Amino acid sequence: MVQSRAQTVDDFLLEVSDDRRPALARLRGLCLEAFGAEHERMAFGMPAYGDPKNPWIAFNSQKQHIALYAGQDAIARFGGSLGKASFGKGCIRWSKPDAMKFEVIADIVADVAARKASACG
Repeated sequence: MVQSRAQTVDDFLLEVSDDRRPALARLRGLCLEAFGAEHERMAFGMPAYGDPKNPWIAFNSQKQHIALYAGQDAIARFGGSLGKASFGKGCIRWSKPDAMKFEVIADIVADVAARKASACG
């Protein structure tokens, strides 16, 4: 899946592969806890939180990896603690769900929520 046509995050989670669904559901839970359900939406074919046109944070299940779009500041602050992750412009990628360090991801989500900065920045 690169860009989902799902209208809701629940529908998005039903589309992802069984091996990734638990990690993505856990990531969703962290985002809901930090941002609240009122900020959850599908944007650009992926679950996103915050401003509808410029989300604060988003995630997706790509062909080769799970991606968390948290912005450059998050990568600069937490990248060294993420273990087997790779990085793009504002995104963190894991090729295997079991490589995701959720204790660090929780810190990233909380940091983005406190700053309410764009995931694209």
